[in-house]
Amino acid sequence: MVEAELVTLAAAGATALVQQMATDGWTAARDRMVAFFAGRGSATPASVEEDLETGRAELVAAQRDEDEELVADVRAEWRARLRRALAADPAAAAELRSLLDELAPAAPAPQHVTTVHNTMSGGVVHETLIQTGSIGRVDLGGGSSRG
Repeated sequence: MVEAELVTLAAAGATALVQQMATDGWTAARDRMVAFFAGRGSATPASVEEDLETGRAELVAAQRDEDEELVADVRAEWRARLRRALAADPAAAAELRSLLDELAPAAPAPQHVTTVHNTMSGGVVHETLIQTGSIGRVDLGGGSSRG
């Protein structure tokens, strides 16, 4: 894995992890990260879980106190840990990508947007004027209808 890819993947992992720390999905995310780190190097599941919970407590306090610097520190700590794990075990990149797909699923497809340009001409209108993108049938009581 190229160094730039490693850095980018570690940063994405840290960002997703820190975002998950403040959600209801934290327990599942924590368990997946424990599994990712445990068995890599000398980390035990208990030590990784303790570190993650400490990071979460720091993050919650930082958000409460609006301390953006501490939030950035928590993210930087996990980015460095992920980067070291990826450098030590390049095969871990596929596992981390899979984990990121679970933590941050792809954004929904954008909805179709229609631009409508309405022009009114012929002077002053003293009746109801409807501006819309699409109307099936309009009957304003004048005996004629337009669609």
